[in-house]
Amino acid sequence: MIKREFKKGLYWAGAVDWDRRLFDSLIPLPDGTSYNAYIVRGTEKTAIIDAVEPAMLDKLAAHLRDVPRIDYVVAHHAEQDHSGGIPFVIGKYPEAVVLCTPQAKGMLIDHLGIGEGRVREVGDGETLALGGKTLRFVHAPWVHWPETMVTYVEEDRVLFSCDWFGSHLATSELFVSDEAAIYEPAKRYFAEIMMPFRAIIRKNLEKIKDLPIEIIAPSHGPLFNRPKFIIDAYKEWTSDTPKNEVVIPYVSMHGSTAILVDRLAAALVDKGILVHPFNLAVMDVGKLAMSLVDAATIVVGCPAVHVGPHPAALYAVALANALRPKARFASVVGSYGWGNRIVETIKGLIPNLKVELLAPVIAKGLPRVADLKAIDALAGALAEKHKSLNLI
Repeated sequence: MIKREFKKGLYWAGAVDWDRRLFDSLIPLPDGTSYNAYIVRGTEKTAIIDAVEPAMLDKLAAHLRDVPRIDYVVAHHAEQDHSGGIPFVIGKYPEAVVLCTPQAKGMLIDHLGIGEGRVREVGDGETLALGGKTLRFVHAPWVHWPETMVTYVEEDRVLFSCDWFGSHLATSELFVSDEAAIYEPAKRYFAEIMMPFRAIIRKNLEKIKDLPIEIIAPSHGPLFNRPKFIIDAYKEWTSDTPKNEVVIPYVSMHGSTAILVDRLAAALVDKGILVHPFNLAVMDVGKLAMSLVDAATIVVGCPAVHVGPHPAALYAVALANALRPKARFASVVGSYGWGNRIVETIKGLIPNLKVELLAPVIAKGLPRVADLKAIDALAGALAEKHKSLNLI
């Protein structure tokens, strides 16, 4: 794609990656992604904001072909999908200075081999005049690394937001045209990389609440020309109030655990609770992460392998512990053949989850009438817990 001017002197100069299907060797990308770099051209100076994934340098080079001078490279974040092209840019423009937070300086030097003399730290709230374009730098730590910042162009009321408000979505549209369609990619993106830092993100939302923002330009996905939509979504996702939902990640080797999960899901639905079951043998980890954003309860369905939990369940539990969702309650259902340390092992793997553990239901072999009654009792207990939070 060619450079795209979206306000006078402001250009999208990024790369759309239609084919990428995995990020960080972990995160599925069902709809590809983009690496958004931006050029801000003042009457006196020119800045580029971020510098694309290294694999897409040919796209960035094409955007810069008719740009005679870059004075500043604004490095919002040291991760290479944002910063990987910086060595190319400062090699092409020897006068360019890299601007970043104090925390980012060492990271950029370590990760990219940039000379210390090419990097300048900027303070929180510091401004830089380019001639008719004033950049205001706002430190936004843990959105989603500790060194992150965002940049606000005062005259144009545009917030370049780095990973904040982004989405992994390959599209030829510059701006969001269908808010319903962008909601799921944006929520998935939040779940996968932002959710562990909900409380800090709430504080960062306070830092920008008085800025008159007309456009949010993130580092991944399309731009928002109705910022209220995505800001309101983030307020909801980062709140401490869960919804009347139960997530059940499960795996079943010979059908016994599946019987318990099916019984539990049906009982919860009958009590007016929305249920999200995820068969870990075939599920999309991004959808599981997204379901954890709002759920009040997590129930792990897990058979024993030898004595401990099935490895697929261990993965799901480790993921939930890392993402630190707002869930308030948890339990375990499952089955075993000759030995059982399922619950003890899972409990030891979730120190980050501030949940109340309800009585598990673990069947020996094929579930019997008593096991099914215990599942019904668990559903009743969960419903009462949801009622106690006024969710039902």
